[in-house]
This record gives sequence, structure tokens and C-alpha cells, in this order.
Amino acid sequence: MSFTNRGPNGPLLVDQLRFMASEHPDDIGYVNFTSDAEAALSFGEWEALSNQIARWLIENGVTKGARVAVYLRSEHCFEWISSYAGVHKAGAVMVPVNTRLSLDETRTILSHAEPAAIITDSELEANTAVIASELDIAAVLCVGACNDSHHDWSDLESFDTSEIQIPLGYDDIADIMYTSGTTGLPKGVLVRHRNIAMIANNAPRWTGNGWLHGAPLFTFAGMSFVYNPMKMGLAGWYLPKFNVDHWLDIAVERAPMMCMLVPAMAELLVASPRFEDADLSSFLAVSIGSAPLAPATLSIMQAKMPMASVTNSYGLTEAGPAYIVMPKDEAAKRIGSVGKPMPPMEVKVLNQETDEPCSPNETGELLVRLDGKGREYYKNEEATSSAWTPDGWLRTGDLAHLDDDGFVYINGRIKDMIIRGGNNIYATDVEAVLLENKAVQEAAVVGVPHKVLGEDVGAFIVVVPGATIDSEELSGFCAERLADYKRPRHLYFVTELPRNATGKVMKHKLREQLSNGGASPS
Repeated sequence: MSFTNRGPNGPLLVDQLRFMASEHPDDIGYVNFTSDAEAALSFGEWEALSNQIARWLIENGVTKGARVAVYLRSEHCFEWISSYAGVHKAGAVMVPVNTRLSLDETRTILSHAEPAAIITDSELEANTAVIASELDIAAVLCVGACNDSHHDWSDLESFDTSEIQIPLGYDDIADIMYTSGTTGLPKGVLVRHRNIAMIANNAPRWTGNGWLHGAPLFTFAGMSFVYNPMKMGLAGWYLPKFNVDHWLDIAVERAPMMCMLVPAMAELLVASPRFEDADLSSFLAVSIGSAPLAPATLSIMQAKMPMASVTNSYGLTEAGPAYIVMPKDEAAKRIGSVGKPMPPMEVKVLNQETDEPCSPNETGELLVRLDGKGREYYKNEEATSSAWTPDGWLRTGDLAHLDDDGFVYINGRIKDMIIRGGNNIYATDVEAVLLENKAVQEAAVVGVPHKVLGEDVGAFIVVVPGATIDSEELSGFCAERLADYKRPRHLYFVTELPRNATGKVMKHKLREQLSNGGASPS
């Protein structure tokens, strides 16, 4: 079969699913590894269900360009990925909703997006009912034991499973992805069909092997995982709730070829007593993303999997398919780097005061550009003009430097830079040292207000289960490894760090604890 494009300007994302369903209808496209069971979805089943969802949406008043909110927990991953395809087949715009948000936060996002329909599940139905009533949304499709006032998932059985596609052009909107809000209120990143794909559609050599993943599907990483495995001849192996032992069981028994982790997962894996003896030789690629990873942890994982490319990659929702990766043969020589940009992506680092290009090894703000595939914020021209320059450069808000060979090193968020008595301190530098201590499982460093110095260095610490360490001992550990002005003077021992759905630590929450008096140094 030839690869057929349904878009008038070229291929659509869903063309890849159509191709796989035609060529490999009975092969497994997706596996859901819940805590107590395993379920599989073939490409043929995936294609058929997504066609039924598209027809249901159209029959219930969803027109081309209308927004559809998919507000489903990751446990319902088959329904989620089928809805993603179905929304695009109906010519509509996908709005993935973070299921961990409060009712008020969800209301804020959906009031902004103005969806014509919502796809939800029984545990989220109460929130959905409130929002649907307030926004006058009648088209609500629900998975599970739902209220009679909403359409039941079984209603889809009456719809035709044959191919359907409302015509779409490259400039039509595909998705509106609301950012994680680690530094404030979330904004909707508008994604067009011309800049949605990270890997081009193709006819892959089918291996039947898997790509193990655990990021929430509503995130940038989670949505990338829906189509990218099949484009590489792999099935998506999904772990809706990350558990170290369950992950290791799958890795050892099923021998996946690839996996994606967030740094929190990587830290938990290397801290596990099972990690050293686990056979992880099947991995050829281990991608760690969404936040900087401690160099020591990256080295441990690379040593454990010498045949794999273990990289701490860099990307962000606003940059879309622009991505920075580390070549395998450079990883050991570039400890702390996230790699080089994948062409045609461009990067540069600008001095924060002069806006002039930085010299090699000089820290400034990282800017990225993917010419012709830039994104924007939905219904927010002011935020768009602030984030993107007129010639298409995205101001990432990340502090970084380039080495002499153009490799990128992320030093933290601009708001993570602590200025203590005129000295610039990058939180990631301090966190990397704290994580070298075997008793420290997680660390997050923030600025603590100081009357004289302006800011001082504070660290929130999660101790490895069963380990013991006190403030005096940890301060002494830091004194041996950090300049005097970089040492954390305020140590807060906590049971966990506040994280968003992608695993990033929400440092604004930690700062709120400090300003509200909710944290006391130990």
C-alpha cells in the first residue's frame, strides 16, 4: 500500500494510524500496563474506534475548528488515544485537560478554550457536569458508570467504523495545549497541523517491540508518545501510574527497546535496591526529559546500560517539534549537557542585560527557532509577542550556556537564579551537589528572602527511605563541594516535593510555603 495523505497540503498526523491499520490491522499498537492487569489495542481496533468517535462528534454538533476537551484519566488510555485521533478526523481541535487540576483550575482553562464537547470519565464527571452546565455544553461523552444525562461510551457502537476525514489544511489548528504553569497561570499553546509532528509519517519496518512510557497523556511528552512509537515500528507500552518495581518487572520480563523517563522516575530507579542487578540490556535508547537531571544520575544510568543512548533531552511545548538531543558518542564527554539542536532547529544564548549573543560558556537566556513551524499562544497576543521575537525566536525562559562546540547546557529557569548579595547562583548547580549525597533522594533549591542580602539559598530535601541525615551533616557535605556563597543556609526536610503532571517541581509552590510561613528550616 502506498502512503496516502488526507491533508490538502500534505500528510496529517492521523494518516499514520490509517496506514498502520491498513498494513498491520491485527498487530498491537498500544498496551496498557495497569497495576494489576495488561490490555492491548490493535491498530485495526484503534482506527475503527477513532472513526466512531469522529462520527459521534459530528452528529453532536462539533464542526471544523471547534474545540473538544479530552478530560480522561490516563487509566483510560485506549479511549484517550482514540479520542485524540477522532477529534482530528472530525476536523476539530484537541484540548487535552490536566486531570490533576482543581475544579477552579479546570474551569479557567475550559472557559478560555470554549469547547463544543467534552470527553470524560465517571470519576471526573462531577467536575465535568459543573463546567458543562456553566459553559452550556450539551455534548458530553463519558467512559464508565456515568450519569444518565450524559452520553455513554457504549453509544459509539451504533456508529460506522469506516474511514472518515473532514478536510484539513496545514494552517488549521490541531491542538491547544495548556502549559503546566510552573511559573504562574497556564497559557494555551496553539498547535497547527504544519507543526504538530516530531517525526515525519513513514512506512516503518514493524518490529512488534515496545517503547515504554509513563508520562500523562495530556502533556507534551505524553501526546508525542501516541504516534511516535508506531512511526519507528514500535508499539506504545504505557504505564499510567509509575511504580519502580512494576517498571522494572516490565523492563526485565518484556525487554522493551526504548523508554522515556522524567528525572523523578530516573532518581527513583537508581535508588531502588533492584536496580543494580536488573537486566536492562534490551534498551537501545533511554530518553530523560521535562527537567534537568543530576549529572551523577545520568552517569549511573549510562553505566548500567552501556549499549543504550541515555540522554537528558530538552524540549518544551512552545517549541513544538524543535528538540535538543545528545549524540550517544558524546554523552560521556559532555556531562551535564542536553546535546545539540536537531536540524533545522537553531539555538542561541543572549545576555539578559544587553540582549547580545553570549560568548561560549557564558550563561544567558536560551532562545530557539524552527523556521516556518513556530507556535503561538491562543487568544493571547500580548503573551505571544513577549515570548516570540518578530523573526521567530522563542524566548524559553531557561538559563543556559553553549560550550565551544555548540553543545547546550541548561542552568535552570530564569526565576531559579538566586542573587545572594550580588552573586548569581544557579539552583541546578546546588541541586546537583545535594543529589550526590546518598541520603538525598530529591532536592529543590529556591531563593529565600533576606533583609540584607536580598536572597539567601534554601533547599527542600526528600530523604531516601530508611536513610538518616540532619542539617548539620548535609551542610558540611555542601561546604566541601560548594563555594561559600552557594551553600544552602536554610534546609527544609519534607516528605515530597510538589510536582506538576510532567514531573517538574513547582517551585512557585515552595516559594508560597516560605512566604506564607508554611516551611520552617530543620
